[in-house]
Amino acid sequence: MDLLALADFNLVARHGGFGRAARAAGRPKATLSRRVSELESSLDLRLFERGTRALKLTQEGRALYERTGALLTELDETAAAIASGADKPRGRLRISSPLLFSQTAMGKLAVAFALAYPEVRLEVTTEDRSVDMIEEGYDLVIRVNPDPDESLVGRILMRDRLVMVASPSLGHPTGDRAVPAVVRGATGLTSSWDVATPGGKSRITTEPVLRLSSLVMVRDAVRAGVGAARLPVSLVSHDLAAGKLVHWGDVDGPEIVLWALYPSRRLLSARVSAFLDFLKQAFPSGTPEELASFID
Repeated sequence: MDLLALADFNLVARHGGFGRAARAAGRPKATLSRRVSELESSLDLRLFERGTRALKLTQEGRALYERTGALLTELDETAAAIASGADKPRGRLRISSPLLFSQTAMGKLAVAFALAYPEVRLEVTTEDRSVDMIEEGYDLVIRVNPDPDESLVGRILMRDRLVMVASPSLGHPTGDRAVPAVVRGATGLTSSWDVATPGGKSRITTEPVLRLSSLVMVRDAVRAGVGAARLPVSLVSHDLAAGKLVHWGDVDGPEIVLWALYPSRRLLSARVSAFLDFLKQAFPSGTPEELASFID
């Protein structure tokens, strides 16, 4: 198989079209089209469905892209490492990070990493959805309580837990009276939250009065006295220590575990290893307090 033609095919597949690939690589569009056609002829396969406005991978094309993209990347990295005489972190590093972690810590981490490794071109995308690392070209993803995936391996960055908090002005709930609550996303009109306190477990009836899409926004609303909320302890530990918020109890439920994940079949590049080590230095014990130290 012609590796140059295969590399051109991967370039077009990654960018989703001949025009975008040509602009990104500074190559003639006609050359890329010809090389991909030659590859299709040599394999006797159609790799792209060519429409008037869209270019879409066929089933065979997607399989070829998924299985060869990482291999070509490793070849490029190996050649670069040999040429430089050392396996020094360099090149593009794409990371997907969840919203809350990005808002609280990733900005500062990215700046410090960029200063420490100037030859790495770091790109961070913020999103809570589950991403396809191979198809979307990510080297590393950070996720909260991810579903098991045999194609991925990773390390636990930290563990956190949810607590129910409120402004001191709200007053602690008494009896069966529903307390106003600030919630993330769409939930039912009324609900009950189970919490654990030093005195035992209790159930607090709540009535959502404000719905927000970000936990940082929820925290800010709770600070203002709008209502109570369930929030990660790392996000509110400073406010609890300063007396700006009061702790109503630990929320009964699964532990919050933050993972750093990468493809299991891909050799770990120097830049990914460097970022994983960087995260380990930032969160050596993986406690909520270490994440809280990043929060203003």
